[in-house]
Amino acid sequence: MHVIFATQNPNKVLEIQNQVGELHTIQSLLDLNYLEELEETQDTLQGNALQKARFVYQKFGKACFADDTGLEIESLNGEPGVYSARYGGPEKSFDKNMDSVLSKLHGKMNRKAQFRTVIALIDENGKEHLFEGICKGEILEKKVGKGGFGYDPIFQPESYQETFAELSLEVKNKISHRGLAVSKLIQFLNA
Repeated sequence: MHVIFATQNPNKVLEIQNQVGELHTIQSLLDLNYLEELEETQDTLQGNALQKARFVYQKFGKACFADDTGLEIESLNGEPGVYSARYGGPEKSFDKNMDSVLSKLHGKMNRKAQFRTVIALIDENGKEHLFEGICKGEILEKKVGKGGFGYDPIFQPESYQETFAELSLEVKNKISHRGLAVSKLIQFLNA
């Protein structure tokens, strides 16, 4: 089965195709030569995921899914949340986003956080389905590791001594918020 993933982020496509295996082929918007950025104007992760999936389904008329992910930090009242991609300023910059989080957490003892992903799937018949994954952990005081993307160098998942940026893709896919949401998506697609 071919499914369009409403993203232009090759890292996300790689992570998900790795989990899906050969049963399904994931096409990105880059594969379809669609280079415009998708709008994310909703105030919830679910709203943004649905907005992107509905746009892609209307444009291409094929089964598709979209995700939205937020880092939710307890002592910052759930920030950056739905604004995670641009928390450091108007342009998307992983380093500025992490610097902003580290600055706001400076001196705070409570560094509990969770990553949450919501995936919205629209099947061939236009029916909508939602899947959610959560990974709990904490924010470190400095960046550690070179792998991954986003906030991976400052997020240490529960029960691990490494950050997401230090873990192998295989381990990260098993425990991450996106990995858990994608597992639910795959179970649904294979049912």
